[in-house]
Amino acid sequence: MALFVLLHRRTERRAASNVVTMTTSAAAHPGAEGATAGGGSVIDRLVEANQRYAAEFTDPGMDARPVLKVAVVACMDARLDLHAALGLKLGDCHTIRNAGGVVTDDVIRSLTISQRKLGTRSIVLIHHTGCGLEAITEDFRTELEMEVGQRPSWAVEAFKDVDQDVRQSMQRVRTSPFLLHTDDVRGFVFDVKTGLLREVDPA
Repeated sequence: MALFVLLHRRTERRAASNVVTMTTSAAAHPGAEGATAGGGSVIDRLVEANQRYAAEFTDPGMDARPVLKVAVVACMDARLDLHAALGLKLGDCHTIRNAGGVVTDDVIRSLTISQRKLGTRSIVLIHHTGCGLEAITEDFRTELEMEVGQRPSWAVEAFKDVDQDVRQSMQRVRTSPFLLHTDDVRGFVFDVKTGLLREVDPA
C-alpha cells in the first residue's frame, strides 16, 4: 500500500489529475506506417531517434537495482505507457511485458532474478480492457501447426474474463517456490479509455 501512496503523491506533483491520456505511436507520429522522411524503414526512424537521444544523454549514475524495489508485469499492448500511468521515473522499477501480461514460466524467471539478485520486493500485475488475448483461443496453436508444420511449445494464454486472469496471475506468483517476496502482490485492470487502474480482488 505504501508503494501506491508514494506513486500517487508523485503523480499528483506532476499533474492535477490521475487520469492519463494515452495515445498510440501512430497517433503521435502522423504517417508513421513504416517509413522515415528519407524513405527508410521504421527501424531506421528508431535508430535516428536514438542518435538524437544519445546526443543529449547524461549518465544517470544509477545501478540496476530499482529505486522503488518494485517489479511491474504488464501486457505488451502499445496503448499502455506504464511509466506515465504510474508516475514512475527512470530507474524506479523493473518492467516485464508480454502478450496479455500473464505470469508465464519466463515471467517467473525474470521476477526471480529481479528479487533475488536485484532487490525488488513488491509485484504489480496489470492487465487491461480490450486485450487482444480475449479475441483468440488456444486454437491459434493448431492454426500455426497447420501453417508451419510444427506445434508451438508455448501456450497462448488466451482468456475471456480479464479479472479472473489477473487472479490466476496473482496465484501463480504467490505459489511460486522461487520467489522470496510474495506478500505484496497486487493485480489491476487498466482502462485504455480512461487511463485509470481498477484493482482486482484476489479472492
